Amino acid sequence: MVTLSCYCGSDLSFEKCCEPILSGKIKATTAVAVMRSRYSAYATHNADYLIATTHSSTRATHSKDEILYWATSNQWQRLEIIRVTSNTVEFKAFYFNSSKQLQVHHEHSRFVEENGQWMYVDGDYFET
Repeated sequence: MVTLSCYCGSDLSFEKCCEPILSGKIKATTAVAVMRSRYSAYATHNADYLIATTHSSTRATHSKDEILYWATSNQWQRLEIIRVTSNTVEFKAFYFNSSKQLQVHHEHSRFVEENGQWMYVDGDYFET
């Protein structure tokens, strides 16, 4: 049996890392855990999870269709975590766009914990 490495780049298999979070079996217990699971959600086209883990103050910024389009029109290659604090994560997400050009999404994301659930609020983007 082939075990898939987790999309988020951890040393664990997808089944032991982000899949239980994406399926709702467990919650992400830190900002970086929800960041990693959100990357895996993009890679697996799980728009419902992305919406559910976006804070209510910014959730209306993108529709489910827009999120799903962004997730499916790119080929997600890898996630690089650069810097982590208790409620922020700086990361680079590498992907091939629809023209097969390698792109880098570099962001400093902010998260908030509400009722035991970490939520993505917003982020600052870096030009790469």
